[in-house]
Amino acid sequence: MNKLKVAVIGVGHLGAIHARIYSQLKDVELIGVCDTDEAKARKIARQFRVSHFTDYRDLLGKIDAASIAVPTNLHYEISKPLLENKVNLLIEKPITKSLEEADALLSLAKDKGVTLQVGHVERFNAAFSAAAEAIKKPIFIECHRLGPYKKRSTDIGVVLDLMIHDIDIILGLVKNHIKDVEAVGAPVLSDYEDIANVRLKFENNALCNITASRITNKTMRKIRIFQKDAYISLDYFKPSCLIYRKVNKKITCQRIKIKKEEPLKRELGSFVNCVQTNEKPLVSGIEGREALAIALQIEEKIKQFNPNL
Repeated sequence: MNKLKVAVIGVGHLGAIHARIYSQLKDVELIGVCDTDEAKARKIARQFRVSHFTDYRDLLGKIDAASIAVPTNLHYEISKPLLENKVNLLIEKPITKSLEEADALLSLAKDKGVTLQVGHVERFNAAFSAAAEAIKKPIFIECHRLGPYKKRSTDIGVVLDLMIHDIDIILGLVKNHIKDVEAVGAPVLSDYEDIANVRLKFENNALCNITASRITNKTMRKIRIFQKDAYISLDYFKPSCLIYRKVNKKITCQRIKIKKEEPLKRELGSFVNCVQTNEKPLVSGIEGREALAIALQIEEKIKQFNPNL
């Protein structure tokens, strides 16, 4: 099988990691990296001994696939011509800044017969993978995703920046329609909400409480899942997985063994495999669009709570 010719567009913090991983994958040939900041593009290109570009259009005809790791407001503008030229894409979350843009990309990818995957990396976290078989029918889910303020991703609020990971995970676990959304949030260090709390109610009566903050000193990425006769506690950051069960009227605790792997490497490896085999991605554009739809609904609720946003 010929190696997949890949490029990374946008080589900030995350894009540089994409480039490093692609350079390590055996079925991939990293053709080049692209960034409007030529010095940054040249630095990463030298590190991995590939070409650098400042205009992504110069990559057309040279690549089979690409990672899009630019600011969210540029996702649609850059992805559209690449899809038109049958370039398979992994777009970092959120897929786009609007549902109209997401729908246009989904339609284009389907029309051109190419893979469109969205970078919801927690789906590939070892803790989540280890617990997947034990999660049956969640009744209540609680998520905390907290961390310190970083200058990147300041073009979006904490809902699209961080909380959207948990929204995607929850939608995949509950597999039901949401009937009500309650949300509060506030700006602290940026012009967008930097902290938010959300309560989702599903039609099957499942409840989810989600807290996200990017102004907290301590990093926390945890999800707690409650279902009949079991409570599952996942720590994405460590990672770790504990399963508590009721056995003969007693509570037992099982620590699940986790094979530590770099989630992004698993994600990019899966993307490459989907392109080569034409399999549907674990997080396709459809799932990315569904997570975006709920995230935008949450943002509207937060704006109603805080008109200054």
